[in-house]
This record gives sequence, C-alpha cells and structure tokens, in this order.
Amino acid sequence: MSVLQVTRASRWYGNVVAVNDITMTIGPGVTGLLGPNGAGKSTLIAMMSGFLPPSSGSVTLDDRPLWRNREVYRAIGLVPEREISFDYLTGRQFVVANAELHGLADPGAAAARAIETVDQTEAADRRIATYSKGMRQRIKLASALVHDPAVLLLDEPFNGVDPRQRLHLMELLRRMGTEGRTVLFSSHILEEVEQLARHIEVVVSGRHAASGDFGAIRRLMTDRPDRYVVRSSDDRGLAARLIAEPSVLGVALRPRGGLDIEVGDLGDFAHRLPALARAGGIRLTEVLPTDESLESVFSYLVSGSGQRGER
Repeated sequence: MSVLQVTRASRWYGNVVAVNDITMTIGPGVTGLLGPNGAGKSTLIAMMSGFLPPSSGSVTLDDRPLWRNREVYRAIGLVPEREISFDYLTGRQFVVANAELHGLADPGAAAARAIETVDQTEAADRRIATYSKGMRQRIKLASALVHDPAVLLLDEPFNGVDPRQRLHLMELLRRMGTEGRTVLFSSHILEEVEQLARHIEVVVSGRHAASGDFGAIRRLMTDRPDRYVVRSSDDRGLAARLIAEPSVLGVALRPRGGLDIEVGDLGDFAHRLPALARAGGIRLTEVLPTDESLESVFSYLVSGSGQRGER
C-alpha cells in the first residue's frame, strides 16, 4: 500500500506560478485530479512521478523523496498526456524497451503480460504510427504497467479515446484500485471523474480548491449561486423589483446596459422574473446564464464561499 504525499509544494517558472502551496495525500484506490485546462494538473503529476522537482515544499512516496531517487521510480508508472514520439517502433518494441530500462529479468514476457492487460495483443506488432489515438493511449498504459508498479499516474488518459475503449480503460483502472494500487488520473471533465473515482482533488489556477468524497464536492458545485445577465426595456425598474425577491442574492447594473443577477433559488427566480416584469410593464429582451463553463464552476470553489469543501 503506497501513499503519495504532497506537502506545501509549489512550482514556478520565472514569474509564472504553475502550482501554488498545495498539500494533498493520495492513497490506495482511484483518485481523480480534477481541474480546468491550465490548472496545474500536469505539473503536479510531473512532480508526483519524480520528473520535476518542486520549487518549494516536498513530494514523497511512502516518506521517501521522489526527485532524483531512482529506487522509488521502480514503484511508479506514468502515462503522460503527450503523444508517443517513437512512431517507428511497434507497440511491442516500445513496451519491451521500457521493460529493459527497468532492468526486468525477462523483458519480453513482462511486455506481453502488460500488452495483454490493456487488450492490445492483436495490434502489438504493428508500428505505433498506424495506431488510433485510443490505441496509443493503451500502449502507453502498457509501458507504464510493464514493471508492475504500486502507483499509477495518468494525465488526461481519456482524451481522444472512443466510448468502447473508454469503458475498457475505466474498468481496468477500477480493478487496479481494488487490488490496492494507488491510482491517480487527471481530467477536466466532471463526468469522467464521477464514473471512476469517489475521492477527488480539485485544483484551480495552481491552487488546491477542494478535497474529499465526490458527492460532497459535487454538491458544492451544484449549490453555487447561478449568475445571469438580464436585459430589459427598464433595467433600473426591474432591478428595484428583483432586489426584494428572496431568490435573488444580488443585482448590479452593467455599464453598457443590462443587469448582473446572482440567484440562489433558480426555480423560484425563473417563475418570478416574468411575473415581475409583466407587473411593471417591463419587456425582457435577453436572459442569459453567465457561468455554465467548467472554469467558472471550479473558480467558485476557490472563492470565499467555495472554501466550505473538505480540505
């Protein structure tokens, strides 16, 4: 049973802070690392796999530092997001090469087992250049599993994978988690994490936003205020009527016309808005949600109200 520990870890490149003072513990089972693109997920995984040192803080595996520690590398398998650059090799040659790098006694047999595990035996002797995106993902996973690691780190493993391959990969990761391996995968897609991991770590803009059971984090995301832009024939008159509504948490006039409205009870707001406008003789010209993007959902978690999640 292996445990990854990130303690007040930061990583910066010149004046750019990619990871900012993050602390988290990743234990056996499947954990989802969730966050929008550019949140710092890949940098975190690079530090957890020992390929990148933290600028400050520490990253350890079973209390042993990862950076420049060749012994702990033997316990870690990494599936990076970037494409394989060895297109001239067959899938089998690629996995055997990784087995040889790990100094395994029988690289061929180890490669065959790993390739079979990811259901890639039929295509193993074709060149990687002929592989689909999903096949490339699976052969990368085989190379990460060839030395039977206790820890498996996957950076956006479902990108470009078709539905059948996605289900197969999810089932494989579930099984590894059940076997007691420590499995961490990153994703910017909420539904992927929901299907696979009960425990999640959320990062936004290089910061640790939330940690805990998926259900609790999902409720935080769902319960956040809804924000709308409303334009009408009389914005000030409509604002005066809306501010007294229990379902409305805030109203602000926009500089170029319209209202920014923060809503606590969407159902009540949707019912009351047309009634209030009609009662005041006001014509609604536009009603638009402003924060349906994944980035806005995550950003809510790092705002003051979003800090209600487990840490």
